[in-house]
Amino acid sequence: MEFKDYYKLLEVDRTATADEIKSAYRKLARKYHPDVSKEPQAEARFKEIGEAYDVLQDPKKRAAYDQLGERWRAGQEFTPPPEWDAGSEPASGGAYTEDAADYSEFFSSLFGNFSRRGASARAQGEDHHAKISIDLEVAFQGGTHAVTLRLPQVDAQGRVVQRERLLNVQIPKGIREGQHIRLAGQGATGIQGASPGDLYLEIHFHPHALYQVQGRDLSLSFPVAPWEAALGAAVKAPTPAGVVEVKIPPGSQSGRKLRLKGRGIPGEPAGDLYLVLDVVLPKADTEQAQQVYQTMARELAFNPRQALGVS
Repeated sequence: MEFKDYYKLLEVDRTATADEIKSAYRKLARKYHPDVSKEPQAEARFKEIGEAYDVLQDPKKRAAYDQLGERWRAGQEFTPPPEWDAGSEPASGGAYTEDAADYSEFFSSLFGNFSRRGASARAQGEDHHAKISIDLEVAFQGGTHAVTLRLPQVDAQGRVVQRERLLNVQIPKGIREGQHIRLAGQGATGIQGASPGDLYLEIHFHPHALYQVQGRDLSLSFPVAPWEAALGAAVKAPTPAGVVEVKIPPGSQSGRKLRLKGRGIPGEPAGDLYLVLDVVLPKADTEQAQQVYQTMARELAFNPRQALGVS
């Protein structure tokens, strides 16, 4: 997917005011309108500048777009960075709006659930959405956590600036990735005294050093020595709730999964923790270690490729 430089498409600077952006759009729209323009590829160009204007005229979309910074060039291969919109209000993602149906893949990857503003705006304040990331441990403990959101705001000169908003959010114990927390009345202000909208926080977990998350279940790549895998052993394993003793069955191989029931994210029912065994070989970096391996090769006469029909 190619990166689109919306400022370049509208032929304005990144510091352009709202009025400057509107003026540039009107000029280019007249030039490339497919009903009157004789410019080559006028229709495609008209759609591009319309898409660019849709983003840059909307303070929220423009602020989110500006988070990507200036390190991307037009036409460069692009993938949205992980958590690029975390803390932004509203978040990207979701379904196409009817207005955005003809827009580019680039637009949809960033602004899927944004919709154009116009005559359909209601008196009641809009609901806002934001993506926040928390540590996995928070799902086991719950509690109140401070969350900083970035809000776009138009200053007196018509430029979009970021304003930070600090909220103390109650995170329930057992929350899963992808769940939403609703903060009633914390969305956009209503018009002419109407009630404000709500703020929905979509929960994501920071990458964890040990555990992979799927729903309420966790998995952990668990290293074992060859003799522990071959003969069986009782070993200690970490879990988010503390260290437990685990029995390794004799004859275990790499990839075998051991299920620790109820050791995943709390809930009704709680998730499980899966230990994925990884047989780790000692290094043969001493003469004694090399002699041990040579003895094994001689006395065990083990061919791991026998099932492949080769010796």
